[in-house]
Order: sequence, then structure tokens, then C-alpha cells
Amino acid sequence: MAAIEIRDLYKIFGANPQRVFPMLEKGMTREEILDKTGNTVAINGVSFQIEQKEICVVMGLSGSGKSTLIRCLNRLVEPTRGDIFVDGKNIMEMNKHELLQMRRKTMSMVFQNFGLLPNRTVVDNVEFGMEVGGMEKEQRRKKAMDALSVVGLQGYEESYPHELSGGMKQRVGLARALANDPEVLLMDEAFSALDPLIRSQMQDELLDIQARLHKTIVFITHDLDEALNLGDRIVMLGPDGKIRQIGTPEQILSEPADDYVEAFVQNVDRTKVLTASTIMHRYPTITLPREGCSAAVRTMEKSTVSSVLAVDGDRRLLGIVTIEDAVEMRKQKERDIMKIVRNDLFTTRKETSIYDLLATAIETQYPIAVVDDNGKLMGAVDRATIMGEVNKLTDDEASPTVLSELDNGSEEVVRNEA
Repeated sequence: MAAIEIRDLYKIFGANPQRVFPMLEKGMTREEILDKTGNTVAINGVSFQIEQKEICVVMGLSGSGKSTLIRCLNRLVEPTRGDIFVDGKNIMEMNKHELLQMRRKTMSMVFQNFGLLPNRTVVDNVEFGMEVGGMEKEQRRKKAMDALSVVGLQGYEESYPHELSGGMKQRVGLARALANDPEVLLMDEAFSALDPLIRSQMQDELLDIQARLHKTIVFITHDLDEALNLGDRIVMLGPDGKIRQIGTPEQILSEPADDYVEAFVQNVDRTKVLTASTIMHRYPTITLPREGCSAAVRTMEKSTVSSVLAVDGDRRLLGIVTIEDAVEMRKQKERDIMKIVRNDLFTTRKETSIYDLLATAIETQYPIAVVDDNGKLMGAVDRATIMGEVNKLTDDEASPTVLSELDNGSEEVVRNEA
């Protein structure tokens, strides 16, 4: 079961929003509806699922409805139509008490502007939500201290917000969200107010925390690099409040669904996002000790390659055998092929970026073997493919597309959207 499921969600700001639905069914645009009725269509028929323990990034231009969407997930903003299921329960059917309990125990939110109380210490700020909820002081203090330890703020418990840097303030906000051990974290442009270096550090910190705690995270951003760095999947909202594409970072980059998405990703350094799994391929192998020199030579001749990868019966990588060594061994009538298995080849994991493989590709004369955590061969990446992918960046001389010109997209800020 998905952690969150959103079905046919709409949010329309303005008086008598129900009158807008017939206009949407007729295909009227957001701008036409605003002109005719004064209503703003913030979210327009959005449906998707967020899986357990994934970081789902929702992104788009200002006015695309992304901040409204995340506030609908805990009903800080009341949807006009649609259903939202959290762990199988429809929050649209919850009463005020049930909704309050869900916000306290199941979901926590991290805001862009930190939201710290200036007259309270760091630990008191982290405790605040639990204090309002009536938790005993000793219990909430322990939870607050544990959360501060998770975000690396030991020693700052008695400091005040004005004594902290921007990054440290955001860590306090994150600790406050984590203190009650929620299943879901909602993060609304949580790092966008930070300096670029601190922002990058906070992204790495969030990934580190996620590796330890395995939360379901919904992260809102307008920054593509941030989305590509953090997201297991990305939901791309268009200027009309509709979903343009949902996919992994690689899918968004490699297979943009339309001109709008393509314009978003056109200036991204693909080599830093695309991974070995994108370009790896099957490579000729021999299985040892079952096959010997003759089999190695025959495999290389048939595949028109100058080397083969050697694996054992469980497909664990043993090394590489070259045509020169195999032919010479066969001439010498040697039988122990292990004598010519070279282990001076490079290996990598499927999640390694092409950018990180570039230096290796320049240095090695052999293919780079892709293995899993148990050393089993999954495929190989060759120098020509890596170089070809890098060259695509310099060969693309297409003029940049202006996002605001696509589909009459407007950057007008949606009313009531933070």
C-alpha cells in the first residue's frame, strides 16, 4: 500500500468554486477562468501515489500549485474536490480531532522560514509541538534531545535562535519535525532561504538522515538541481496546475514528456545525474573453472571484442581475460586459465553517475564492470559510451526555450499560495 495516494485533487481559490468545474470540462484555461470568474485554479485534477520510504519531490514554477498541494496533504489548505489517502485512510473524511491526531503523530511539516520561537531555546523549540499535545516533560525532553542528536546539534540545546546560523535554524526545524517520529515529513521549500553552500550541505544531511530513518518525504522545490539530487521520484507540475510528468530523475532527464519538461531540464549537466545503469550493457563472459582458453578465444571472436569478463558459477566477477593472453596460453597448451585472469580492471555500482566514471574511463583500457553489493556482475560500461554521453552536451546547439512561453504558462503567483 502506498504511503499517500492522491485521487483527482482540485483546489480552486475564490467565491463559489463549484461553478468552475463546468468551465474546466469545456477546456477553458486557468487565465480564462480567472478572467471570467475571479477564481484561481491552483490544483487541476492531480492524481498520483507516494510510496513508503521514498523522497517524492514536487516541483514547478511559481504559481504551479506545488505549495498548495503539500498543504492539502494535511488539510492546512482544504481541497475543493478529490480524495487523499494516508496509510489507506481518507483524510477528507476525518473530523477535526482525527485530523489533529494525524498531524501530531503521522505527519510533520518543515517550513521555508524556520518558524522558530525567538524567546525559546533550541530544545524548547523542538519540544513545543509535543508540549502543546500534552506530553509529559521528561518524555518530550528525551525525544527532543534524541532529535537534536539526529540532526547534529548536540551542544546547542540551550542556545537561542538568534545565536544560530541559517543552516542551524533549519536543522532545529527539522529536529522539531522528527521529534515525534512521524511516518511522513512534508517539506515546503525547506532549504530555499539558505545560501547555496549551506543549502547543498542540508541536502546531503537530509539524505544521510533518510538513509538512517527511512521516512516518507514529500519535498517541494522550484530548483531542478535540488530535485534531481534529492528525489527518488519527481512530480513535475505545469503552469496550469496539472501534472506534466512523474518519474525518476533519469526518466525526467532522458525522456521528458513534453516541451515544458524538456525546457526545464535542457541546461542540466546530464552526466551528473544519469548513472551507470542507464548506459551499461551485457558484456561477453566466461564461467570459471568450467570454461578455459579455447572457450574464451571463441567467445571473443564471436562477439568481436578483445576481452571477456570472467565470472564464477554464481556470476561473481573474478577478473578479465584478454585475447592476447588467451591466444598465448593456448599456444603454450596451458590449462589453468586462472593464471591469465587479470584483476586490474575497474568496477562500479549501477548508481554511480557518468560524471564520476569519466576520469576512470580516460584511465582504463578495459570496460568498467558494474557489480552489485555481493560482487555479482550486472553488466559493463565502455569508454566509447561514456565519452559519447559527455559529447552530447557539447553537440546540442539548440536555442534555449523560455519556460514562460510554453503553453501560455504564466508565472503569476497563485493566490494564497505561500
